[in-house]
Amino acid sequence: MPIDVGIAILAGGRATRLPGKLTATTGDVPMIVRVLRNVRDTSREIVVATSAELADEIRALVDVPVVVDAEPGRGPVAGLLAAFAAMGSSRIFALAGDAPFVDAAFVDRLAVRWEPGDEAVVPVHDDGAGAMRSEPLAALYDRTAFLRTGTEIVRAGRGAMRLVVEALATRFVRVEEETFVFANVNTPADDAAFRAELRTRGEIA
Repeated sequence: MPIDVGIAILAGGRATRLPGKLTATTGDVPMIVRVLRNVRDTSREIVVATSAELADEIRALVDVPVVVDAEPGRGPVAGLLAAFAAMGSSRIFALAGDAPFVDAAFVDRLAVRWEPGDEAVVPVHDDGAGAMRSEPLAALYDRTAFLRTGTEIVRAGRGAMRLVVEALATRFVRVEEETFVFANVNTPADDAAFRAELRTRGEIA
């Protein structure tokens, strides 16, 4: 049975390097819908945070609550604050809306690593080039602690996830996922790699 955690999908970035990436269709669904379906479980509370209202044709496919950030353009922390404030789950998995390979099973594997006293559990993995990389937008947070700390950081005029992670009682956990699991589609090259992986999986021609 899935661990009882909520999921907040952050879909409010400006996507200046790849405009329209979250609503562009790859295979049979837009990116944001693919990400939602990957982590969906009927027992989970899921909220999508955006910087603007979704187009009607996209909103019809996103069948979970959508929260529009009241102060768009202030970074991922502000977007997640809007989502967390609308949720009731005590622990919330924060996920980038352009991470098409993180799935519900990964959320469960990370959730069981949570220990008493933790305010965040952030995965760390080999980036494929011999360095270790953390993934704060594929991580688990204590809702109350994130709201408290994130609000302080945004009020100070900052919005980097790194600052929240550093301020919380964060435990970094080594995971052995394949590097592509944490891939984000930020650029045309990323998009090409994403589509190549889907072709390898037989999802698109």
